[in-house]
Amino acid sequence: MFRRKPTAVTPRLLSADRRSPWGWALTGTLVGLLLATLLNAPAHWLTALVQQGLGERVLLQDVRGTLWNGSARLTLAGGPGSTDSASLPGRLSWLIRPSWSGLRADLNADCCMQQAWHWRVQPGWGGVRLLLSDSVSQWPAQWLSGLGTPWNTVQVEGQLTLSTQALVLEWASGRLLLAGQAQLDALQISSRLSTLKPMGSYRVVLTGGSAPGFVLSTLDGALQLSGTGQWVGNRLRFEGVASAAPERMEALSNLLNIIGRRDGARAIIKIG
Repeated sequence: MFRRKPTAVTPRLLSADRRSPWGWALTGTLVGLLLATLLNAPAHWLTALVQQGLGERVLLQDVRGTLWNGSARLTLAGGPGSTDSASLPGRLSWLIRPSWSGLRADLNADCCMQQAWHWRVQPGWGGVRLLLSDSVSQWPAQWLSGLGTPWNTVQVEGQLTLSTQALVLEWASGRLLLAGQAQLDALQISSRLSTLKPMGSYRVVLTGGSAPGFVLSTLDGALQLSGTGQWVGNRLRFEGVASAAPERMEALSNLLNIIGRRDGARAIIKIG
């Protein structure tokens, strides 16, 4: 009769079997450490992302908390190498939560929002989509001076009211696509370049679609502004006109010289 030989267990298999529990333990430890690091990621991680992503024009300073739940002072700056900056009064707070479709974020500025502004970030193939909830917020116009030239020269004062409706921004294949609408009302605006205070109130309406664009109009005031703009690829093109009421020409002449090319009593504004 034939006897079946017992199967030999090689030293390599024995070694692998003995290492398996330790391997799983090590993997679990590493995953736990990774999750703990992500959950307790410091807020300055977000600071670096914002600063690099927006060309050092928007800064988060005096940050507190974590990447997911924190606050900071929101500052506008003139970009790399600039010494211009201006911070909002109070603090900007955020609450970020991951979801199956991406990230959800609630933003709230002490000075300027009565309720949180809800953002949803949805990554996709070759791009990312940002969906903003309908909101109304109010911002001090003098904050814009932090952006440097020409805002630090004009030194605008007044109130900015921003409202959004079904606003969606999408970056796909290197292009910015926009849907929905945003409206910015610049109310009771004045400048250190003119003795006339205020000069007027203005409205900018941004509309999405296949060719996103915006319209500038005057609500009231002695300084009249009008124009239209459009994004062509990633470039902004704007053409507008500034003029003054005849009885206010002397008070506004210096400002007209700065904001555009003079054409008699008007100033032609052209960007792009």
